[in-house]
Amino acid sequence: MSSAAPAPKCPPASAPLRVPGGRPVGGLLLGAAVLLVAMNLRPMVASLGPLLDEARLALGASATWAGLLTTVPVLCFAAAGLVAPAIARRAGLRATIAVALAMVAAGLVLRVMAGAVLMTVATVIAAIGVASAGVLLPVVVKTSFPARVGLVTGLYTASLQTGAALAFALSAPLAGLLGGWRPALASWAVLAVLALVVWLIAGRRHSLRRGGIPGEPIAGRSLLGNGFAWIITGFFGLQAFVAFAVIGWLAQVLMDAGISRDYAGVLLSLLTIIALPISLLVPPLAASRPSQTGWIVGLGLCGFAGTAGFLLAPSAAPLLWALLLGLGMSVFSLALTVIALRARTGADTARLSGMAQGFGYLLAAAGPLVFGLLHDATGGWSAPLAVLLVVIVAQTVAGAIAGRPRHV
Repeated sequence: MSSAAPAPKCPPASAPLRVPGGRPVGGLLLGAAVLLVAMNLRPMVASLGPLLDEARLALGASATWAGLLTTVPVLCFAAAGLVAPAIARRAGLRATIAVALAMVAAGLVLRVMAGAVLMTVATVIAAIGVASAGVLLPVVVKTSFPARVGLVTGLYTASLQTGAALAFALSAPLAGLLGGWRPALASWAVLAVLALVVWLIAGRRHSLRRGGIPGEPIAGRSLLGNGFAWIITGFFGLQAFVAFAVIGWLAQVLMDAGISRDYAGVLLSLLTIIALPISLLVPPLAASRPSQTGWIVGLGLCGFAGTAGFLLAPSAAPLLWALLLGLGMSVFSLALTVIALRARTGADTARLSGMAQGFGYLLAAAGPLVFGLLHDATGGWSAPLAVLLVVIVAQTVAGAIAGRPRHV
């Protein structure tokens, strides 16, 4: 939409939106389906963390295998992100996301049925499903809620974070309640099946055409030669680099600074909890303005301050540093918002989302590895945290450019 065009008047929340020609696009049922799909994008990974030691002991697997099992999903996110938009243009959004949810459910059940090899293969299956759905959700938002991109992006980002928080908090209690780590991990398939059912019902009531909104051509230009698209990709990848490095290593940084294991766990959970209100409030506010640069820079400065606190005085005010870092990592919601806002059409949103998340997750996969290698090389955490500060600066610069009112 041109910046010179008058802003459309939003219909009541209960009414479906309409594109030119009067056709309904999205409503409450489709919105609920989007939120349920988003809630399935993290439990596959998050549920494993609290039970990984039990699974490894029971399967007689090595620590190397455990490390591989936590790295493989990120690589699958990258691979699926690059191919999912092309599949959706052929098969349609409704069918592609439905298959993705079925893969998530099947993978979650299969990964606990036998030994380490099947668990690895099943993790790949579930991760491809998660990544495919995650890449295509911004397309659904762009095409089905064009007047509410910021609001719906904020809601589904908060739903994604809720799924992660629930998986972190409930996996261990579920193991005690259900009789072991296998049924506890498999139980998250119920959420995927629920999302699949609601998605199929919503998809029958709303048109989710191949690649874009009604009347939009399926074929289009590649964004690989578009410099602005690469800046958005860099912004997404760098913020994910920070997130995966923090999730993978911050607990060890805190414990080595003399903070107890239990308190370190509380601080890590805070990183997820603080993202919930930010995801609900900031994207709608940011999307209501032509530029999102100010919000991106503000959150980037919070992340820089929190990381600097952990570098310089980790035990002095760890709660404050965790709050600041959690605010900084909440820029993830704006990274998704920018993907939807910087593309003019649904087809370009699919291409940009696939490019940003595909190449971005490749970059993000290096985060925990680089952090660990620097720790092994130096014997401390100063060098890894200093590099993380540099990455946050680069992320903030890229995000400031990505937030400008331009289109790919």
